[in-house]
Amino acid sequence: MKSRLPEGFGGGGNMQSMIRKAQKMQEEMEKKQQELSGREFTASAGGGAVSVVITGNKEVQKIALKPEAVDPEDVEMLEDLIKAAVNEALRQIEEVTSREMDAITNGLNIPGIV
Repeated sequence: MKSRLPEGFGGGGNMQSMIRKAQKMQEEMEKKQQELSGREFTASAGGGAVSVVITGNKEVQKIALKPEAVDPEDVEMLEDLIKAAVNEALRQIEEVTSREMDAITNGLNIPGIV
């Protein structure tokens, strides 16, 4: 008994077509990753008392503090606000990256891709 592949799989012509599609997808993903690494993401905490700007490749570009956020008696609060703003910007990066890569891969779960 011969086993049959699902329609659209197998055959020399179909295999070449699949390889071309995969190569095109890879090129689009590389282009999108480059675009995302140059994009800046901004987040704030404490009602804007602390704001951060982080690039898509997760490098902190700027941390801005309003003077009222700097209380020598409560350094821990400032640390928490900075941490919250940085974590929010990182979450945004992950969300946008995932959404934009899913648009290219049509939701395929490809190992090693964010």
